[in-house]
Amino acid sequence: MLDFIFPFAIFFYGLLLVIVLESPFFQKLGMSRLSPAYTRLSGHRPLAWTSFFLGGLWSLQNLWLS
Repeated sequence: MLDFIFPFAIFFYGLLLVIVLESPFFQKLGMSRLSPAYTRLSGHRPLAWTSFFLGGLWSLQNLWLS
């Protein structure tokens, strides 16, 4: 059961980070209110895209094979 859910967790983690890091609204909000923390979070951009794509592909593979 955990083997089936884990790829979806990775995908949604990546999706959430991509939305926060790439959305102009959240970028402006983050830079105005939490500038140092948002700058550190921006360093996670490659991890966000990697989690989004690999988690998505892994989830699709699980759906296809089950």
